[in-house]
Amino acid sequence: MSELTREPANGLEWLGHEIEEALRHKGAKQRDLAEATGYKEPYVSKVKSGKAMPSPQFVEGCDRFFDTSGYFARILMRVSRRGHPSWFVPYLNLERAAQNVSDYSNAFVMGMLQTPAYAEAVFRSTHPRESDERISARVEARVGRRVVMERKSPPLLWVILHESVVRTLVGGRSTMVEQLEHLAAVGSTPHISLQVMPFNGGAPSSSLPFTLLTQKGGAPVLYSETRELGHVNDSAAAVESAQAAYDRLRAAALSPERSQALFQQIAEEYAR
Repeated sequence: MSELTREPANGLEWLGHEIEEALRHKGAKQRDLAEATGYKEPYVSKVKSGKAMPSPQFVEGCDRFFDTSGYFARILMRVSRRGHPSWFVPYLNLERAAQNVSDYSNAFVMGMLQTPAYAEAVFRSTHPRESDERISARVEARVGRRVVMERKSPPLLWVILHESVVRTLVGGRSTMVEQLEHLAAVGSTPHISLQVMPFNGGAPSSSLPFTLLTQKGGAPVLYSETRELGHVNDSAAAVESAQAAYDRLRAAALSPERSQALFQQIAEEYAR
């Protein structure tokens, strides 16, 4: 096994390479790993080639199959943090352990729900001088946050998007069509609810984006950001105020069903 400190630039390729090396060392085939983990062979192939972010359940299965005492779980944790600024890591830890996540976004689509093309367009706008490699690492990390929703018991994710978010052209028309279709698809799943705060919904109860996260058996915490700095606040008064604002946003927003229809409508407008 390679040391954790000797990782290539592409984290997913690194993880895939380590799995391939472990198979070779064990004298096992890709099919054996698929059967042992309960995943199909094409899925294992994509992980090995660095083309897919594996789920926590898959890497836990790898550790059992290879008897590696959490090695692959630690690699996944490290890979999922790559590309994120250090001040954002506390939020990632909260997001991974949350039972409920309630987010209000009024500038961009919430990171966990962004498509790779949309995420790349956002990063190229906010970090115009960074190299392609650095941008790719940021995109990989952002898209990798989706793994939270692949847990056996994923959190209930409730996201309210201001209409300006879905009508702002980010990355071109085709990028927006893909992003809106992705929102429509994930919004129809049982663990994700999406609402749009419409332009005619009046003044929103918050002028800034924020997120409320609740862990199992714990009290909610409030997460907010200023430029290049994240804030986790567990003050009961701050959380109560944020929850009241979120409730008002939810009441003023379109229903999830009408929001789904709006995603499709705007996607069709961009596609013309």
